[in-house]
Order: sequence, then C-alpha cells, then structure tokens
Amino acid sequence: MSYKTITKSGASLVEVKRSKFMGTVRAVSSVSDAETLITGEKKKYHDAKHHCSAYIIRGKDGFPDTVHSSDDGEPSGTAGAPILEVLSGAGLKDVCLVVTRYFGGTLLGTGGLVRAYTDAAKAALEDAEISEMQLMQQFMITFDYTHTRVIDHYLGSHDLTRTDAVYTEKVAYTLAAFADDYESVKKDLVDLTGSSVKIDPMDLVYIAAGKDH
Repeated sequence: MSYKTITKSGASLVEVKRSKFMGTVRAVSSVSDAETLITGEKKKYHDAKHHCSAYIIRGKDGFPDTVHSSDDGEPSGTAGAPILEVLSGAGLKDVCLVVTRYFGGTLLGTGGLVRAYTDAAKAALEDAEISEMQLMQQFMITFDYTHTRVIDHYLGSHDLTRTDAVYTEKVAYTLAAFADDYESVKKDLVDLTGSSVKIDPMDLVYIAAGKDH
C-alpha cells in the first residue's frame, strides 16, 4: 500500500497579459489543514480577488478520499477543476494547492483562464518535492552487542529503515519494514541471533520511500 504526497512545499508565479497567478502547494492531513492553508493565502494576499483551490485528503479506515475544488468567483470550471486535475493527474493525496490571481486588466476568456490556472498549478508542483509514502511496520529489536555486526550487515542489505538506536546494557534499534515483509524480517533476525533477539512491534506508519523530484 502506498500513495504520493508533497514532502516539500512548492510555489509558482505565472503572468498572463499582466494578470499574475501565484501558486502554493503544501501537504495537509485533514480538511481543516487544507482550509487553514486557503484562509492563510487569502489573508496573505488580501488585496487579490480570487484565491482558487483544490485539495485531496486521503481516505482512512476504508473511507473514500475527500476531494474538493473552488473557483472562488472565477467562471465555473475555469480554476478549481483545472487545479484539481493537476493534483489527481500527479496521483497526489493529502495535498492542497491554492492559486491566487491578481487581475491585470485584460479578460482572458474561459480557455485562457483554464490554461493559466493549470500552468500555475503545474509550476508549483515542479517546485515542490513529491515522495511515495509506503506503509511500514515499526518495531524495536533488542540484542546483545555481539550481534551488532551481523545485524547491521543485514539492515544494510535489505529494505529496512533504522529510525533510532540506543546503546545501554544491550543494543536497541527502532526499525521500519515494509508491512508485507515484516514477518519474514522477524524470522531472519531470530535466525541470525540464535533466537536471542527481542522483537516488539510498534505502529503501522507511512514513511517516505522515494522521491519523484
């Protein structure tokens, strides 16, 4: 199980016939987060007339995704829908993108608006960092110092992430494995240490597994 999201915010500025379109894209985890971003952009650019937006919030526990877009006063379908199309086309979730427009005095027409909002949204994504989030099983292993070298070698040759290490009377690593691999990893670690390793499962979490750009 995986999904793509923003791991570094992006911004853009597109100018068309003296109208300025300023895009901002950020990761959000709820509708409240998305609305807070939209409100913040409206306050930041309080003298602009249009703050068009779209967001996709990942559905959890079997619920569908929450998908929303707003033209914020622009002709219907010329702003919010194109922004949303950019987000969905990139396969992104838990993300909100706002495009603020300062009118330049020349009407762009519906086609011109769609192109401008699409270009501003795409440019904001190009400025951002997109990562694939993988469902990982976190767990802690505790073992004797004599097993450190063999365990470190195993970690280095497998798709495992070490997020913490504590050295006291024994060594304790906090690790994350792909959820589907967890049981086989446990068996390997038990075999490597002659059944002396202690393994304590923790939470299932999404962790960035790789960057698109």
